[in-house]
Amino acid sequence: MKPEDLERSVSKGEIAPLYFIYGEEEFLADRAVSRLVEKLVSPDFKDFNFTTLYGKECKAEQIVDNAMTLPMFADRRVILVKRAEELQAEQLEQLMAYVSSPSPLTCLIFLASKIDQRRKFFLELKKSDLLVEFKKMKDDQLPGFVRRESESHGKRIDPAAADFLVYCCGNSLREIVSQVEKLSSYVGTRGMISVDDVKAIVSDTKTDTVFELANALGVRSLEKGARQLQMLLRDADAPYMLVGALARHFRQLCMIRELLDKKVSHDEISRKVKVNPYFLKGMISQAQKFVMAEYRKIFVLLHEADMGLKSGGKPATLFDMLLFSICLKK
Repeated sequence: MKPEDLERSVSKGEIAPLYFIYGEEEFLADRAVSRLVEKLVSPDFKDFNFTTLYGKECKAEQIVDNAMTLPMFADRRVILVKRAEELQAEQLEQLMAYVSSPSPLTCLIFLASKIDQRRKFFLELKKSDLLVEFKKMKDDQLPGFVRRESESHGKRIDPAAADFLVYCCGNSLREIVSQVEKLSSYVGTRGMISVDDVKAIVSDTKTDTVFELANALGVRSLEKGARQLQMLLRDADAPYMLVGALARHFRQLCMIRELLDKKVSHDEISRKVKVNPYFLKGMISQAQKFVMAEYRKIFVLLHEADMGLKSGGKPATLFDMLLFSICLKK
């Protein structure tokens, strides 16, 4: 089952007794689970009809016992098994009987980051169309995601505004959703979100600083980059968003430089790289400041910074090194 099929069926109230939701895009997977719970469980009786279990701590028998318990003052109970990837193989085997005949009075939801689809348990779920995978969203899919989020709030968004918002937020869907919500409130009764609206809202957020940092690195301005970086690192969560945003920025610059070297027209570059013409002139100027060998080195540096963060390195040290390496020509 595709995520959009799940969303459509939930909105119609056509809900299966069992789902296994997984994938790299954890934010969307979590949100899908939250929407299922909100649809099925009344807040007044949540203590009676909603149970959370954890894969490493629970047994198949405990999951089935909870799933077979009748709901109280409601049509359905919801059992959520988080970190389901930690369920042992023998536990999955024992759950096979329940999967083949789940209780119609329960919605049993498994939530996992990854699975081994070769296992019989998952083959059965796939056969029954109960596996829902949330794949990591690609960069060129993000503006469309912004558009759909805006429409869910009853608003349309100018394509340049959607690109600008993605440019600021990088591939952090949580940040994008938060900003779209703010923008929808900001424009009030107006039906269209513009670039100026994004600027007005984003200017007071860390995403604007990321945008300014990316542009500072793109023009190799060490002084401005250091100032923006210092502001960003006041927020403990910023470094994790920062790597993705900078990687996306330099991927686009690299693609632009490659096309410029091939004498491709600016209109064609805009189409191929999926950069709105509103931003193209500035990005072409930045792209020309680096040669292809430098881009390759930058991607290595970004990967090293990402690995350094994940292994507990100090963000200030890692990003200072990144900043100097990008801005200073050898």
